[in-house]
Amino acid sequence: MLTSKMIKEAAFEAGADLCGIGPMSRFDGAPDVMNPQFLFPQAKSCIAMAFRIPRGVQRGIEEGTQFYQYPSMAYGGINEIHAPAVLHHVGKVIEDAGYEAFVYRNTGARGAVSDMDGTPGNTLSPEEQIEVSKHAKGKTAHHRSVQFTRPAEEGKQPPDLQFQFRLAAVACGLGEIGWSKMLLTPEFGPLQRVAFIFTDAELEYDEMYSGKPLCRKCGACVRECPGGCIPAIKSGKTVTVDLAGKKCEWGDIDMWRCYAFYTHGGRYFNPFVPKEVFDKNENGMLDLLEGVTDVANEKEVMKVYTALEKYFPSWVGYNMAKCGGCIRACVSMLEKKGGCMEGRFENPLRREMKAWKMDR
Repeated sequence: MLTSKMIKEAAFEAGADLCGIGPMSRFDGAPDVMNPQFLFPQAKSCIAMAFRIPRGVQRGIEEGTQFYQYPSMAYGGINEIHAPAVLHHVGKVIEDAGYEAFVYRNTGARGAVSDMDGTPGNTLSPEEQIEVSKHAKGKTAHHRSVQFTRPAEEGKQPPDLQFQFRLAAVACGLGEIGWSKMLLTPEFGPLQRVAFIFTDAELEYDEMYSGKPLCRKCGACVRECPGGCIPAIKSGKTVTVDLAGKKCEWGDIDMWRCYAFYTHGGRYFNPFVPKEVFDKNENGMLDLLEGVTDVANEKEVMKVYTALEKYFPSWVGYNMAKCGGCIRACVSMLEKKGGCMEGRFENPLRREMKAWKMDR
C-alpha cells in the first residue's frame, strides 16, 4: 500500500529538502485556466517538493562581484537538472505501486494566459503586435504566454496549463506567501524552488501552515527593490486569495516593471552596462529603467532587452538577477532576532549596513 511516508522518504532520499502533500480539493475555486485539477482530472493528491537554494549563491550578488552562480545553480541547476531527477525517482515509486505520477517541473511562459499579468495570449492590436515584434525579434520573453493556443476539445483548458506554484506549495503545507509574493518556508525563508507530482493515489495529507507568521511585514523588500515594484505595506495595494479557507495575501506587484528591473537592475544596480549607455538612453529604449515613463508593459520591457542584451549573456537560458529586494533583503531581515532564519548561519548574509549601490 502506497503511503505518504513512503513518498516523502523517497523524495528525501533522492534529494528534495521539503515535501508536503495536499488534497486536490484545496484547489477548488481556482480560475479554470490555471487550475491544476484540469491537468489530471482523476488526481486525488498533490505532492509538493522544495529544493533549497544555498545562501552562498547569493554571495556574489550581495558583494557585486559574481552574478553567474545564482542563475546557473539556483535556477538552471535546480529547475533543469536536480528537481527533474527527483521527480523521476519519486514518480517511479508511485507508479511501481500502481498509481499514476503526473510530474510537473518548474517552468513558465507556456500558458494560455501570461504568467506576468494573467491576460490572454493575444491581446494586442495588429499595430501594437508589429511594434512589439520589432523589438522582440523572436525573443521568448514576449508576453510570456503561448499566443494562439486553443483547447484540444470542448470542456478542456488550452495547453500548456500552468498553475500558481507558490500557492500550490502553500496548499501542500510547505509555508506561506510573503509580502513580496515569494514563497516563505520555516526552514529556508525565500530560498527554495518547487516542483510537483499529481497522483490518483489517495494519501495522508499535511495541514496548511498555521504557525507564527513567516513574513515580518518589515518592508525590507519594498525599500530594496530598485524599480519600486513592490507597494508599501500600508498602501492598501494587496492581492488576497482564499485557499481552502487559508487567507493568502501579498503586495500587488507591478510584474512587468519587476521583469525589467530584476533582469537589468537599472543605472545603479547593473555593473555590466556603462554609465554612458544610461546617460544617452538612445531612442528612449531605457525610459522604463530611467523613470522617464511610468508605463510598464511588454513593449517597454522588450525595448530594455533589445538595448541591453549585448552587454551580458543570458546564461543557461536564465537571466542574471541584479536586484535584491525579494530575496537578499528578505533573508537579511529573517536572520535577525525573531525571524524564521535566526541562528541558521554563523555569520549574516548582510555584512554591511546597506546593500551596495553604484555611484553614478
